[in-house]
Amino acid sequence: MPEIKLVIFDCDGVLVDSEYLAARVESRRYSEFGLELSLAQFSERFAGLNGEAIRRQVEEELGIRLPADLQGEIERELDGVLEKEVEAIAGAALALERFDLPRCICSNSSSPRLKAMLSRTGLYDSFRPYIFSARDLDPPAPKPAPDIFLHAMAEFGASGREVIVIEDSVHGVTAARAAGARVIGFTGGRHTYPFHGERLSEAGAETVIATHDLLPATIEALTVWEGAGEF
Repeated sequence: MPEIKLVIFDCDGVLVDSEYLAARVESRRYSEFGLELSLAQFSERFAGLNGEAIRRQVEEELGIRLPADLQGEIERELDGVLEKEVEAIAGAALALERFDLPRCICSNSSSPRLKAMLSRTGLYDSFRPYIFSARDLDPPAPKPAPDIFLHAMAEFGASGREVIVIEDSVHGVTAARAAGARVIGFTGGRHTYPFHGERLSEAGAETVIATHDLLPATIEALTVWEGAGEF
């Protein structure tokens, strides 16, 4: 069976509890234009997408063109909220201390936001300099495109089932599977919603965990269990 050479973490909703805060800001702003969704509904539909992708979907659903400066306003408001409120997902730091496989972050968030969130939560030194943003690719290619995962794999000389990805969103799982990686779904963030784990499994996660204290043992199990093969 292939040796596990790399563990890739999503950031938002896996390492830092930011998806809940993003959904709070974005759902409120989009409700001003007629999109009425609860936080759980907003998270289910949009978690893991970047802001521009969310905006496009909202415009299509509402059949309107949103103000040109709306996305910038949302990003600035969210940065302010994250600066004051974002916290690490419970148990993330301890879990990272309990396994020594090579690791990195692949995220749709911008590099400045990633550094700010990870620094505030004390996780930055656990990953630097291997913190990759899909916005930095040329051209940018946010999840559900697999490009950011393929970029990280190339950096570490790993491919396919030599890689385990930790993801909390259907879009992220879809991207990781398209890159050929194995996936552990994660439902431990405040943005979790009914049937969250089932949705991640349907997208291709081999298993789903709800707490970080299960992560080291789950990674170890996957290193000796080949699983069901390609989806």
